[in-house]
Amino acid sequence: MMNPIRRAVLALGAAVAAITSLVAPASSQAAYPDRPIKLIVPFAPGGSNDILARVLAEKLGGRLGQPVIVENRAGAGGTIGTDFVVKSPPDGYTLLFASTSITTNAASGKKLPYDLVKDLQPIGEVGAGPFVVVVNNDVKAKTLKELIDLARAKPGSVTYGTAGVGGINHLGTELFASAAKIQLVHVPYKGIGPAFTDLMGGNLQMALPTLASAVAYIQSGKMRGLAITGAQRSPLAPDIPTCAEAGLPGFQLEVWWGILGPARVPTAVLKRLNEELNTVLSQPEVRDVLAREGATPKPDTPEEFGKLIPFELARWSKLIKDANIQTE
Repeated sequence: MMNPIRRAVLALGAAVAAITSLVAPASSQAAYPDRPIKLIVPFAPGGSNDILARVLAEKLGGRLGQPVIVENRAGAGGTIGTDFVVKSPPDGYTLLFASTSITTNAASGKKLPYDLVKDLQPIGEVGAGPFVVVVNNDVKAKTLKELIDLARAKPGSVTYGTAGVGGINHLGTELFASAAKIQLVHVPYKGIGPAFTDLMGGNLQMALPTLASAVAYIQSGKMRGLAITGAQRSPLAPDIPTCAEAGLPGFQLEVWWGILGPARVPTAVLKRLNEELNTVLSQPEVRDVLAREGATPKPDTPEEFGKLIPFELARWSKLIKDANIQTE
C-alpha cells in the first residue's frame, strides 16, 4: 500500500501539472508583445506615408509597452517593402504601413511576388483624405463644370500632369475623366513637384494632386482649386466645393492609409493591434497630423478595412482595362 504522504504529494503534483497546462497558453497569448515591433514603410523617408507612420509608431509603442520601429524599405513602387512583410512570420512583430498606391501598383498588371488579398492581413485603416482638381491661372474655366465643358468642346486640348505613369495621380485623373466623359492628355513627371512647376508656369492646364500637397499654392494664388474629391468639404480649404457640388455628382476619390500584417496573424494579436490602433486614432496629436495631410481618422475593424482593398483593386483594374491605360 502506498504511503499516504507520498500519495498526497503525487496528487498535488498532478494537480499543479494540470493547472499549468491550462494556464500556459493564456499566459503565452497575454505576453504579446514581448519585444520591439517593426512597422515597414515601403517608401523613402520624408513623404506623407513616412510622417504618418512615425507618429503612429510612437503612439502605438506607448500603448503596447514595446517600441514600434519604423523601417523604410523603398523600391519598385512599394513592392519591395510589401514583399518583405508578406514573407515575415505572421506573429504581429512585422507590420506594413500601406496606402492607396498598394492597390494601384497591384492593378497595373505588374508581376508581383505576392497576392495582395490572400497574402496580407488587414489590421485597420488609419485615415483618408481628398484630392483636388487644380488648373493654372490662365485656364478660362473658373468652375469644375466650366472645365468639363471646355474639355468636351475640344477633346484632347486639356493636358494634365502627374507624379508618374500608373500612380494614383494618373489613374485618379483618368477615373475623373471617365466619370466626366471627357478626354484629357497625360503628361507624366518624376514626382508631383515638377508637375506643379509646369502647371504654375502655364505649360499644363490641370492636375489632380492631394489637397494637402496643393493647398498652399491654391491659397497663395499660384493655381486655382476647382473642386475636391471627398464626400464633404475639407477644413483645409472650406471654400472649395466638392465634385458633387461643382457639377460631377457621384464622383469621389480619396487617398487612404492603413496597417496590415502577413496573412494568418493570430486572432488575439490581431484584435489587440486593431483596438490599440483605434484608440491611438482618437488622440489629438494623431488627429492633428492627419489633418495637416488633409485627412480624417478612419477607425474600423479588420473586416471593414479588408473590404476596401478588393474594392480598390477591382476599380483600378476595370479602369485600366476599359481606358486601355498602359502603365508599364
